[in-house]
Amino acid sequence: MKQRTYHDPLHRGIRLDGDVPAEAMVMTLVDTPPFQRLRRVRQLGPAFLTFHGAESSRFTHSIGVFHLARRAFTQLLNQNAELEGDRGLLYAAALLHDIGHGPLSHTGEEMFGLHHEDWSARIIEEDPVIRGCLEDHAPGTAAAVAALLAKGVAERLVIKRLVSSQLDCDRLDYLLRDSYSTGTRYGQLDLDRILAALILAPDGDLALHPKGLMAVEHYLVVRNLMYRSVYNHRLNVVCNWLLERLVRTARQLGPDQVWADAVMARWLWEPDGLDLPCFLANDDVRTGYHLQRWQQEGPDSLAELCSRFLDRRLLKAMAVEHIGSEDQLKALAIAGRLAESIGLDPASCCGLRHQQIRGYHPYRGGLRLWNGRRLQALEQASALVASLSTPAETSWLIHPREIQEDLQAALDGEGF
Repeated sequence: MKQRTYHDPLHRGIRLDGDVPAEAMVMTLVDTPPFQRLRRVRQLGPAFLTFHGAESSRFTHSIGVFHLARRAFTQLLNQNAELEGDRGLLYAAALLHDIGHGPLSHTGEEMFGLHHEDWSARIIEEDPVIRGCLEDHAPGTAAAVAALLAKGVAERLVIKRLVSSQLDCDRLDYLLRDSYSTGTRYGQLDLDRILAALILAPDGDLALHPKGLMAVEHYLVVRNLMYRSVYNHRLNVVCNWLLERLVRTARQLGPDQVWADAVMARWLWEPDGLDLPCFLANDDVRTGYHLQRWQQEGPDSLAELCSRFLDRRLLKAMAVEHIGSEDQLKALAIAGRLAESIGLDPASCCGLRHQQIRGYHPYRGGLRLWNGRRLQALEQASALVASLSTPAETSWLIHPREIQEDLQAALDGEGF
């Protein structure tokens, strides 16, 4: 097929031309089984239990990231024609950056203790179909893409910045896409203005023209709001805690008490020996099926956790960041006693969850302004950006809704 168009709800028609070697490579990569698997991995994990429209996949997101990387590359290529040799590397890295995600995306990483960047690199280097596509494009491409995704290493820093930085194509797409799918209105970016502001600094690294400053400030504020309102929503926190506890319980009970097929058995009890075929065989469909089986047939402690998740009988989460860590532990002990008093197992329904939100990190791919004379760190040029560099802590006390009133009364009595 010489040409192909993906009709995206955000970016509209994403057209690929088979006469362009790097785009022909992208079309071949999209058709491989490891990439098609991303259709069965939810972009936002269990967030569909909070935002009912959050059903988009890593497949859709990955094609969007490629599209934005291509747009950004075109902008920069006009400034330095020598970048042409990196087109294939950038396109492949943008498309495959999430190919190593397990079930339920980032939640799956926490559930099973895996890192998608490492698995992305393994798939790229070890899967014969993926590797073959990359090497057919240009020898050495597979190793270069794997090094970029797993280690952040690239011959040209600007290529790395487009794939992973404080303003990369991944972030631009997921903020727009996640806002769209969840029905929130925070993720409305001036994408055209941001892309038009991308320039090459004298050192060859990525910079921003000052005309794009307000659009980038807006982007960073949006990112902060999306983390607070969507990614770290209290029900997402509860779902993630439930799923982590669920896998931990299954692992503790062991194969003598918990049914699992050959693939899930390796994921649960032999994670260090997980090979590539077994990794790729797990997705949201297989994991969801096991949750259903465990709800129906598993030991009581595991069945209860599965039931809470599948039937959306979610636990409650109370904000406790205003009290010290010692008092948080006291509050957890109180919740545990109240849960036990009504016949619930505290280990399965009470816990603490801590998170940190930072809207901008100047030391991790920090952004710079270049006006043709002066190179300046973004946080030095913008008080708004500087304010976003301060991390915000959140702490949640997870507990059953049945004890909510008694728990609040008890904590008020303790002066918490």
